[in-house]
Amino acid sequence: MKAIWKGYLDASLILKITVALILGIIVGVIFGKDAAVLAPFGDLLIHLLKFLIIPLILFTLIVGVNQTKIGNLGRMGGKVFAYYLLTSALAIIVGIAVASFFNPGTGMTLDTSEKFDVPDNPGTISVLLSIIPENIFTAFSELNLLGIIFTAIVFGIAISSLRSSKEHAELGEHVYKVIDGLNEATLSIMKVILQYVPIGIFAIIAKTVGNQGAETLLSLGNMILVLYVALIVQVGIYVILMILSKIKPTRFFTHARTPMITAFATQSSSGTLPLTLNAAKNLGLSRSLYGFSLPLGATINMDGAAIRIAVSAVFAANIVGDPLSFTDMLQVVLVGTLASVGTAGVPGAGIIMIATVFAQLGLPMEAVGLLTAIDALVGMGCTALNVTGDLVGTTIINKSEEE
Repeated sequence: MKAIWKGYLDASLILKITVALILGIIVGVIFGKDAAVLAPFGDLLIHLLKFLIIPLILFTLIVGVNQTKIGNLGRMGGKVFAYYLLTSALAIIVGIAVASFFNPGTGMTLDTSEKFDVPDNPGTISVLLSIIPENIFTAFSELNLLGIIFTAIVFGIAISSLRSSKEHAELGEHVYKVIDGLNEATLSIMKVILQYVPIGIFAIIAKTVGNQGAETLLSLGNMILVLYVALIVQVGIYVILMILSKIKPTRFFTHARTPMITAFATQSSSGTLPLTLNAAKNLGLSRSLYGFSLPLGATINMDGAAIRIAVSAVFAANIVGDPLSFTDMLQVVLVGTLASVGTAGVPGAGIIMIATVFAQLGLPMEAVGLLTAIDALVGMGCTALNVTGDLVGTTIINKSEEE
């Protein structure tokens, strides 16, 4: 037993995750809905990853702020916002182009007798207001990433100010050293949790595959296929951007593949955040940059979800026999980009975004209900792309800062 455990610990993480993914698919196909008995093991992984989110963001960002000039933070922040906005719009254009070429949904009919309750969209104004939390502890308990980022930056600047003052320099240095130590302790906990990741992924994939079944795949397979083609095209664009920025894609994906696969399994950008931050650290990126850009990206940058919006809009328009006009497509780009800012990086958020765009274009909400049948299958690929986009952007901006 000791030899097996030692062999498991010594094996590379990506090998363990790949094996877990394949075994999960096999178990899900064989046992179907009975594979749901494994769900607690998957839930445990989500709990462990979320357990680390607050200390990782808080300590990483406070330490990062103290390792850079305040002026640099403002410049990097501007680059991050510009990148996220542009790639979200680009992702929607890619989704529309690919979907318009393949035309998913053509020839299908819609059951209008089924009603679907659309979840409320929190809205952009609400999201912007949540940046400054009324209560720090409420921001922590509700996992308000924007609020946690704001808190970390404010305290980081305050500690930096203490360290540079004549009166409180020693006190500021003590506080900084304590937080730096807590940051290292958090990273030590992360190393332990990483050993459980393959087990959790195996359980989540087995349950997801078991629940979906072959019927869903056959009835909406065209829509799923088109969406994944669009996701692959977007990854190709990332590769081109990295090459233009003189970044080696092979080195990037070597470190990025663990959070990408975990995001694929868990369907949660925010839940995967500890692994994304760890990948950025292994890539040698600036702590002050990735401590800010990745938590922000997990909240507002959703290239995968943006592609899903575009493909879903073309799909719904084809079902009702009224293909999107050029004006409609422009609306999808504009509304979809804004909608992606107002939703959280958790499972099911994509449905809210789709409903928001459908309401704007006058597309039938029954189509949203139809798309929920494949929510898990498309959500997996979209979340993986969300996380990839965040990490690509951070890597490119880090390169530009070095130069």
